[in-house]
Amino acid sequence: MYFTSFRYRIFSPLLLCAFLLLSNNLIADHSPENPTAITGAGAHFAWVIFDSLKDEIEQSTGHKLQLFGKGSSLGMGCNAGIKLAKQSTPSHQTFGFTCCPLSQEELDKEKLKIYPLAEEPIMILVNKKNPLSNLSTKQVRLIFSGKITNWKDVGGWDKPIVVVTRLHCKDRPGHWKTILPTADHFVKKRLDVSSAEEMVKLVTDFETSFGHIGSTWVFDKKSNVKAITINNVAATAENLKNNTYPFHRRLSAITNLNPSSEILSTIHQVQNGKSFNDVAKKFNLLPLKPDETDLP
Repeated sequence: MYFTSFRYRIFSPLLLCAFLLLSNNLIADHSPENPTAITGAGAHFAWVIFDSLKDEIEQSTGHKLQLFGKGSSLGMGCNAGIKLAKQSTPSHQTFGFTCCPLSQEELDKEKLKIYPLAEEPIMILVNKKNPLSNLSTKQVRLIFSGKITNWKDVGGWDKPIVVVTRLHCKDRPGHWKTILPTADHFVKKRLDVSSAEEMVKLVTDFETSFGHIGSTWVFDKKSNVKAITINNVAATAENLKNNTYPFHRRLSAITNLNPSSEILSTIHQVQNGKSFNDVAKKFNLLPLKPDETDLP
């Protein structure tokens, strides 16, 4: 079992480096045929929002969109979104999207502006064969920290727990840090993955596994996983709003310090468009207005 952990820890970063090189070339070489086209890229979980509204945004703004980030493949992710946002020029307009909040210090250093879109519940995943359907916040944290290692200690079967984590953007606040504050607080004997797709695959493959994923992930028929409730509370937007669901992260768009009016209209269409409420409802997102950024 821990040989598998070693494999994911060692080889996944090598693959990720290759993916980053490919993604950098993809972004750099993908100049739009239409000079008014706008390119956006970044984290999958924020990409979902723009992709779901792409047709409406194009119709409303009159500008074509090129979007990259599905599955955060080819090295896409928060860092790729930041890099692309900084590359925007009048001849090739670009912006990014992230699934992690950025500190003011990072925004100042990278010369970026951030536009909050939604708060996303982080679901706690187990295999569908697992008889448990609910845990307390404390139990979740004890499992991820390695203080609880057998399902019987939380009322389940007598089997060891296989912890699966995706601890990306370790230097940024929020996201998985609503579970435990730093990577060092997580149990060392765990399976680390580099993508949400890998997370779902491992929780599917190991019936005693325990993982986490954002609510915008769409599970296919091969995904043998389920999200459990926490303190008997489901991972919904309403429960984020009333502060009863504990794990969440912020989805945002980012630009350089001088975004064009076309890029701003694209982002504002998401922030203020009526259809965003339908997307938010579908994925259990809590929409955020520009001044609503103080969710705990």
